[in-house]
Formats: sequence, structure tokens, C-alpha cells
Amino acid sequence: MARKKTFAEGEYYHIYNRGVEKRDIYLNKADYERFIALLYLCNTAENLRLRDFPIYSEEVFSIRRQASLVDICAYCLMPNHFHLLLKEKKEGGISAFIQRLSTAYAMYFNALNDRTGSLFQGPFKSKHADEDQYLKYLISYIHLNPIKLIEPTWRETGISDRKKAEQYLNEYKYSSYRDFNGIQRPQNSIIAKGSLPNYFGAPTSFKENIRDWLEYQWDH
Repeated sequence: MARKKTFAEGEYYHIYNRGVEKRDIYLNKADYERFIALLYLCNTAENLRLRDFPIYSEEVFSIRRQASLVDICAYCLMPNHFHLLLKEKKEGGISAFIQRLSTAYAMYFNALNDRTGSLFQGPFKSKHADEDQYLKYLISYIHLNPIKLIEPTWRETGISDRKKAEQYLNEYKYSSYRDFNGIQRPQNSIIAKGSLPNYFGAPTSFKENIRDWLEYQWDH
């Protein structure tokens, strides 16, 4: 799913896409886990044969790869779309990575569900995080997305139960939220937090930042 766009080396980009006709692209736990495993396996210039790896096993995150195409700084999967925060490490890295990731997942999904055709809604979308404040905001924005699953209008109406919302984020497995919270798990190897500015000196700082956003009074 390549696109004709130039990404500058050393710069950060919010990459996102959704299912064609807004359809769900993750139908169950196995689908989410497959995509997350592909985040790790597809992030290399090496020509890996994906069928050779135990893709449903957490051991996949300890497989040694050659140099990565991009730095994955944050991610979140939602039922019908995904969000990634990527840093371009070398020319063409983001485009190559997203093409490999999207193609590999679409082939898996189509084969499993006896379907053909495009799974994603056209070329992936991107926004350049060209300001420090915006980059920091994106880290929170991406990780706050799952709240929509329990309170769809929380930005418009506010959060009715902030403690419940925070607990839901803590338990949500399909984002890098847990990694920023300092929880040790095999999926830690997906993201490269060290490539980001040190906005959060400790997991507690990240939690406090999330709480600030949960309490933020959005303009209605």
C-alpha cells in the first residue's frame, strides 16, 4: 500500500488508516495479536518468510532481525483502524514498512475470511509531527483512543468515570500504553521509546500526563 510522499529522515509522523468502507479489520483477539506481531516482524529490510515464524507466540518478539526500517514510537489498534507514531530512519523506510505491514496483514485477513480485494481504505494517511508540542500531544492522543470503546462521546461530553477510563487503558492490550507505563512484556521490543525526546522521565510522569488529558475540559 505504497504512496507517493517524501518523509524526511529523523522526523516523526502520525500514520493511520482504516478498513475499507469503515469495516472492522480486527475481528478477534487473534487478529489483534497477528497485527502486533507483524509490527515487529515487518520492521526490517530483511526478506523474512513470515510463515516460518510462530506468529501467535510471544517468542516472536525475541527473533533477531537486521536493521529496522523505522522507529515505532507508539501504536494503538482499534476495531476498524490503527494509529502509529513512526520516525523515518532512512529514506523510504516508512513507505516500505507500511507496505509490508499492510500487505502481510491483508493477505492473512483475506485468506482467513474467504474474501478478496482491498482491506484498507486506500493509501495510508500521515501527519508530520513538526513541532515539539504536537509530538508530545500525539503520544497521548494515540494512547487515549481506546476510551472511545467505552465512552464514544467522551471528548464532547466529558468522562463520566475517570477511574474506570484509566483502568480500561491499563488493561487494553492492543497499544503501547503498557510499555509507556513501565510494564515488562515481550511486546516491549516493538517500540523504540529511546528515539523520542524525554518527555516522561518515568512511567509515573506518563500516567500523570494521561490523567491530565482525562480531566481536560474540551471545547464543546
